[in-house]
Amino acid sequence: MATVPKPTAAELELLKVLWQLGPSTAKAVHQQASQTRPELASATVLRQLQVMHAKGLVTRDESQRSHVYAARQAQGQLQTRLLRDFIGRAFGGSGKALVLAALRGHVSAAERAEIQRLLAETEAKEAKR
Repeated sequence: MATVPKPTAAELELLKVLWQLGPSTAKAVHQQASQTRPELASATVLRQLQVMHAKGLVTRDESQRSHVYAARQAQGQLQTRLLRDFIGRAFGGSGKALVLAALRGHVSAAERAEIQRLLAETEAKEAKR
């Protein structure tokens, strides 16, 4: 399969809904998305899903009267790919630079403590190997 294109912000919003709901009709996607964006028209959601299908971002099951859309990539896969691209463009390919930038004012004390705990757990697991 060719590389799946990067989603736009609007497409990513609908992908988040599909990841949350699983394979869904345009109506179900609209109902969920309109909870946070009540101005979003159902026709807009349907058209956006059709465009996303044409781009290869979603699959479409046409066996039912109401087509069922599903994200082509798992959430973690796409997030990893987008993050890798972002690190390459914004941080010269350095994951360390990204983490340091995030730790400078973008992480709460509770999040920092959780990060430290996760790092300690990772180090303990690696030490056991």
